[in-house]
Amino acid sequence: MRIIWKGKFDGNEESLPHGEHKPNAVKFQEIDDIKKLGLVLNLLSVPLMIVTYAIVLLRGGFDVILEHFWIYWAGILAAIACLIPHEFIHAMCFRKEAYIYTNLKNGMLFVVATEDMSKSHFIVMSLMPNLIFGFVPFLLYLIFPQLGFLGILGATSIPMGIGDYYNIINALTQMPKGARTYLHGFHSYWYLPEEHAEQAE
Repeated sequence: MRIIWKGKFDGNEESLPHGEHKPNAVKFQEIDDIKKLGLVLNLLSVPLMIVTYAIVLLRGGFDVILEHFWIYWAGILAAIACLIPHEFIHAMCFRKEAYIYTNLKNGMLFVVATEDMSKSHFIVMSLMPNLIFGFVPFLLYLIFPQLGFLGILGATSIPMGIGDYYNIINALTQMPKGARTYLHGFHSYWYLPEEHAEQAE
C-alpha cells in the first residue's frame, strides 16, 4: 500500500489515475458535475450539523458550554485539522496505491485509487474515518458530557463526512449481491465478476 499526495486537483478529470473498465461495468447513478456535487453535499451537511450541535447543546447544557467556550472552539479547530488525516485513513483502506487530492474551491478533499473492491470493503473504507473522528468521539460525549471537546469534535466531523455517506447509500442501493466497485476518474462503477454474472443468468 502506497499513499501519494497529489495536492490541488486541476479540474481535468482525465488527469486522475484510472485503470481499464471492467466488462459490463455500470456507472453509479450519481451527480456527474464536481461543482454541483460539492454544492449539494455542502448544503446537505448544514442541517446535519445543526442537529449534531443541538444534541451537544442539549446534552452539555448552555451554561456549561458558555463557561468552557474555549474547549468547544478547540473541538472545531481539531475537526478541521482532521480533514487531511480523514483522507489518509480512506487511503490506508486500499491495498495498492491511493492518491489524495484537494479541491478546496468546491469544499472537497478526496482519494482516488485504481483497484476494485467488494461492497463491504467499500463501505468500511468510506465509513472508517467518520467512525474515528466523528461517531466515536460523539458517542463518548453523550456518555460523558464533561468531555465537551470530544462532543464538538464529533458534532463537526460527522457532517463533514456527508460525501462518504452519499457514496455508501449509492453502494447499498445500486450494487447487487456479489458486485465489486472501482473508481474511473472521478466516478464510481460496479460490475459482477464472471462467476456471479453466470449465476445471475
